[in-house]
Amino acid sequence: MQRFKNILCVIEHGEASKPALGRAIALAENNQASLTVVDVIPRVPAGIGMPDGGPISSELQTAMVREHEAWIETLIKPYGQRLNIQHKVLLGISFLEVIREVLRNGHDLVIKCPESPGWLDRLFAGNDMHLLRKCPCPVWLVKSEMQESYQRILATVDVDDNYPPAELKTRQALNGLIMELAGSLAASEFAELHVAHAWEAIGESAMRHGAFMSQPEDKVNAYVEEVRRRHAQLLDALMQETSVKLGPDAMDYIKPQLHLLKGSVREEIPALAKRLQVDCIVMGTVARTGVRGFIIGNTAETILAQITCSVLAIKPPGFVTPVTLEA
Repeated sequence: MQRFKNILCVIEHGEASKPALGRAIALAENNQASLTVVDVIPRVPAGIGMPDGGPISSELQTAMVREHEAWIETLIKPYGQRLNIQHKVLLGISFLEVIREVLRNGHDLVIKCPESPGWLDRLFAGNDMHLLRKCPCPVWLVKSEMQESYQRILATVDVDDNYPPAELKTRQALNGLIMELAGSLAASEFAELHVAHAWEAIGESAMRHGAFMSQPEDKVNAYVEEVRRRHAQLLDALMQETSVKLGPDAMDYIKPQLHLLKGSVREEIPALAKRLQVDCIVMGTVARTGVRGFIIGNTAETILAQITCSVLAIKPPGFVTPVTLEA
């Protein structure tokens, strides 16, 4: 994934963070990119009856920072001859400080391990979901128990063109980013690339079974087939655009396998990921731009709640984070 040149790796969870660090280092080496490794620890509150920033609070905070700095230095020391790795300890709420670090220093990718081995059980209440919702750059959550290299990568796209013009343009740009990153990741991992789009024929159930609009079977089937054909054409068009961007040689190398899934995206994508046993899903997390604080879509949240693999989550061009730098 050569587009990333300024990578931020977050290591908050001891030994469990090593897979994320390993991927960050490999990516930085391959891209000749800069790499910063951070740990985020809480601010020490003032003690009872002691003013904030008093001597005991200050000494304890300094001791904690030094301890975590020493731990980071130990963790990155084996790679010191290969890379010039910057490191620091951030103070405060994890997701806020990570996003502020992105804003301050223009990082173009955040890599971290999920919050806990049972991360999906608590994802929506945790820092990871806040990052997925609000971080302006891509976020790569690397499961700690995953093998070193990926075997199968799944890119999820929405090629439906039934949206208002402005939103359609944003979704198309997001599809392009998803394919660019998924294709690059598949090439670097020597992995299979699967591309999935789920579609539905609106009104099919009412046409087949409705009390007020029952239609002959052949007419309904013809309508559904026409919808399927339209979505297949749109998916093919996206693949042609991707071939132009990546180059025909790259497309021939990764040979993406297309999955045109009939049904709800919230059900079909997680089911496909499970059937294929994918190692990483590359997906968009918002579709609209220009709305400060516009949160991750319900569809993306529903998919994330059902998967057990790593996730590379991407925002569309123009996304505005609701997080601001402290004055």
